[in-house]
Amino acid sequence: MFSFLFKILGLFTLALALVLAVLDITRSITASEMVLTSLASTWANISPATLEASRDAVQIWTHPVLWDPILLFLLQLPSWLVFWLVAMIFLKLGQKRENPYGRFASR
Repeated sequence: MFSFLFKILGLFTLALALVLAVLDITRSITASEMVLTSLASTWANISPATLEASRDAVQIWTHPVLWDPILLFLLQLPSWLVFWLVAMIFLKLGQKRENPYGRFASR
């Protein structure tokens, strides 16, 4: 049940990462230089209010150190890379477990 859900989430996230990578490639071709859109700028373009709300929530409900060095580092990474990593985690969680007894062993 959960493996199917993780596989579906992983495939949708992987598709989103592919779309974001294609957008960065097209922007790089038109600018004639390497253009990498960070996750923060992508998030700010889509919904700036939720970016500020998440910053406030993290700083209020958790330790402020979590926002400044850790989450800011993640927000400066290319958006396609972050979504690709999340997709790989979802797909790994959705992978079927290997039989611990071997292929031809009986239980």
